[in-house]
Amino acid sequence: MTEKHPNIQLIESFFMAYSNADFEGMKRVMAVDVKWHIPGKHPLSGTKTGISQLMEYLEKLNEFGFKAEQIVMGVNDNYVIDCHRNWSTLSGPRVLNAMSCLLWKIEENMIVEVFNFPQEQYLVDDFFNKNSDCL
Repeated sequence: MTEKHPNIQLIESFFMAYSNADFEGMKRVMAVDVKWHIPGKHPLSGTKTGISQLMEYLEKLNEFGFKAEQIVMGVNDNYVIDCHRNWSTLSGPRVLNAMSCLLWKIEENMIVEVFNFPQEQYLVDDFFNKNSDCL
């Protein structure tokens, strides 16, 4: 059996914590000055800088009932590319069930930067713009 690359293990730790809404677990794998880039034209888009802003963003995703299912990951010593399906369990005027890729930058066994690439940005924008008033 082949051992998993440590960067894959790091991302899997993040997703395990995320799936359980374990914000302390997520913090353990993130650099204090982490940057998370969210594209689009909706209330949650923009770059989240630092653990506090990132946790606010992830808490908001939790309110939307966001879930993620990993499909495939690629890895090297500084990056992980993760493609996954994400969806919301929120009932509202719009639902979201789409693919997304995240490019994770890793330094000293910590996640330092994440770039989000949604399958269809306009669907993500529509979902958040139409459902933000529901929360």
